Amino acid sequence: MGFFEALLNDQFLHQLLVNGVIVGTLYGVVAMSFVLIYKASQVVNFAQGEFLLIGAWVCWWILTDLQVPFVFGFLITLVFMFILGVAIQVVVLRPLIGEPIISVIMVTIGLSIFFQALLNWMFGVFAQPFPRIFENPAVDVFGLQVQTVYVMSMIVSVAIMGAFAYFFKVSKMGLAMRATAFDQQAAQSLGISVRQVFATAWAISAMVSAVAGVVVGVVNGVSSALSFFGIKVFPAVILGGLDSIIGAVIGGLIIGLLENLAAYADVSLQWGNMQRIAPFYALIIILMIKPYGLFGTRDIERV
Repeated sequence: MGFFEALLNDQFLHQLLVNGVIVGTLYGVVAMSFVLIYKASQVVNFAQGEFLLIGAWVCWWILTDLQVPFVFGFLITLVFMFILGVAIQVVVLRPLIGEPIISVIMVTIGLSIFFQALLNWMFGVFAQPFPRIFENPAVDVFGLQVQTVYVMSMIVSVAIMGAFAYFFKVSKMGLAMRATAFDQQAAQSLGISVRQVFATAWAISAMVSAVAGVVVGVVNGVSSALSFFGIKVFPAVILGGLDSIIGAVIGGLIIGLLENLAAYADVSLQWGNMQRIAPFYALIIILMIKPYGLFGTRDIERV
């Protein structure tokens, strides 16, 4: 009983759990971007982490070099990322329509390497701090000190999740995406522009990923290491299910909490570097037990 009482009174554990929920919502938002592209085109985008990095660097450049206020700089960044997402789909990926999926996946890996090299050449390899955005760097949440940017990211992430729900249930483009994900040929026969659906999916994915990139950049600074955030989200996508928006949100929360509980084990129990590898242990386990994820659609092929 003493052990559980100690856990209930452990302020460090409480702090990590709060951080886990907040970071988990960010993971969920980026995971939804993965799912959005996969549902629309059946492609896993391995350049998703670079979308975060591009968004963070663009926002940093606007704020530091152009001296634009954060709100306007952030909105300009989102517009830029929307255009970039459309451009990538139209110029690079559209010519590959009809090609084997593995070809498209290899192109996304190539895009990842290209953007990494380009950004390192343009901005260097050293981390750059964001200018101060909030007057108070931390706020009190139930007696715990939480960084203001994390609190704001939690609010924005929940708003994005609500917007996704509205988008897929009410908007014409959202319904078109759902129809395209179900059957591209049937959707096209009903007058839905599959090319427009693909472009919109990539644009929204790039824009939403940039939100997470800016948040992580404000907290940790901007460097090429930020793109690893996209790789850490991948276990959340697989855990929830590659074609499930709800699964992406829940998978993100689970991975966020698991990562922070692993950090507690690292510090309190001296288990080593569990924080970095715990999400990938979860990835291996879910692939062994339920390959389609918690909410993924099981696809049975007869050969």
